[in-house]
Amino acid sequence: MEKKTLGIVGGVGPLATMLLGEMIVRRTNASKDQEHVDMVITNNTKIPDRTAYVLDRTKPNPVTVMIKDIQRLTSIGAEIIAIPCNTAHSFYSEMQQASPVPILNMIEETVKRASEDGVKRLGILGTTGTITAGVYQDACKKAGIVPVVTDEGTQEKVMSIIYDYVKANKPADRRLWTEIEFYMVEQKCDKVILGCTELSIVREELNLQELYLDSMLVLAEESILACGYELNKK
Repeated sequence: MEKKTLGIVGGVGPLATMLLGEMIVRRTNASKDQEHVDMVITNNTKIPDRTAYVLDRTKPNPVTVMIKDIQRLTSIGAEIIAIPCNTAHSFYSEMQQASPVPILNMIEETVKRASEDGVKRLGILGTTGTITAGVYQDACKKAGIVPVVTDEGTQEKVMSIIYDYVKANKPADRRLWTEIEFYMVEQKCDKVILGCTELSIVREELNLQELYLDSMLVLAEESILACGYELNKK
């Protein structure tokens, strides 16, 4: 398969962008620099907040800015686009329509992975924007999976982890995360999607294990394969 250049629309958020790049490098089957995925990455921290726009369309529109970044990446050689932000995928169709190259769909690929694993009840942890947009719920229903979302109190804790800790560059609160996990276990979830790329950072910080399906790790692996490279053995 012909090797392709990956473009990453970053800055959504900045730390998640860097983690995606690292994941791609670590999961690629390569023995030297020249065998790794060729990537071009933006880290545009001026992209407006995606959740704020989902919840209130009078807020600054992040979509127009992300489309400009997609076009900037393709102008310098990107042939496939990855966006390390689940909430941004609420606008996937609009962005794909404006993109001259394919955009990997993190939501669909993550739910597909859950389906392949035989998951019947799938918990969804993400921003209020992602939950409100219903992108994971819709993908689950198409795959014949029961989506399980948080109650209001647990969702507030998830948003606190994302905004008050990770985006604020603070270590995740293990006590708070234990309360979130306890709720999802009570709902009898087979697996729980880490459906926000900031939660991928929490997975690494708190060494989260088997219960979780990391959407950003799925995106990293699918980016490698889509660009014509091989995954290394875990």
